[in-house]
Amino acid sequence: MRKTFSKTLTTVIMSVISAVYLTPILIVIINSLKTKTAISASPFSLPDAGTFVGLDNYTRGINFGGYPFLLSALYSLMITVLSTLAILLFTSMAAWYITRVDNLLCRSIYYLCVFSMIVPFQMVMFTLSKVADTLNLGNPLGIVIIYLGFGAGLAIFMFCGFVKSIPREIEEAATIDGCGAIRTFFGIVLPVMKPTLISVCILETMWIWNDFLLPFLVLDIKEYRTIPIHIQYLNGSYGQSDIGAIMALIVLSVIPIVIFYFTCQKHIIKGIMAGAVKG
Repeated sequence: MRKTFSKTLTTVIMSVISAVYLTPILIVIINSLKTKTAISASPFSLPDAGTFVGLDNYTRGINFGGYPFLLSALYSLMITVLSTLAILLFTSMAAWYITRVDNLLCRSIYYLCVFSMIVPFQMVMFTLSKVADTLNLGNPLGIVIIYLGFGAGLAIFMFCGFVKSIPREIEEAATIDGCGAIRTFFGIVLPVMKPTLISVCILETMWIWNDFLLPFLVLDIKEYRTIPIHIQYLNGSYGQSDIGAIMALIVLSVIPIVIFYFTCQKHIIKGIMAGAVKG
């Protein structure tokens, strides 16, 4: 009886929490189908015959300002994919080296990476903007290098924790069989790191795809706009905003990352727990 009551209570609580998290998403979807006036007057009401505009908000948002939304989506996709791949490759290699060598220099690098996780971005953003401008990094390829630097802390922290759980005997056996360091890493270590690789991939992808401030500071926004920057441009001067088009583009920007998250969500907890072993 007690177990049944506990299970029922847990189900109710989880259902309420789920409803709380889903409600803002539903409100955005509903408002993306309504007129601007209806959104301002009654944002929580369903569209009716007088307020329903169909896909007009989506069409207006996609064609806003002469800058194609599909181009913004392409830049967001390219920056997200390249940055995530760079983070996964370089930080996994660095974490393996740091963990296996384990000297004073490697330990110092590890603690510096961990320390970088607690440094507020606001402390470095103005200096970063100036340096990026000096080095001509205001393009989709240049910002990949910056994302690699900011994403390295969390990734190395998680990878180092997982590498410590890999038996050294596996790598020693590969060395005896004639494998060099590169072949040992890519042939033995990297496949074993799959759970943490997927977890880091999910976390970094969600962060980079949704990020507004870093691309806004670094990119030449007249030429390169990511989706968050494109949406921000729908806010006009003197407080005027095309709120309907904004809601529509938010829906379009959320769909890919939601699909990606639900496809890979089962690996998140597994990877985080794996990275916590001996970490």
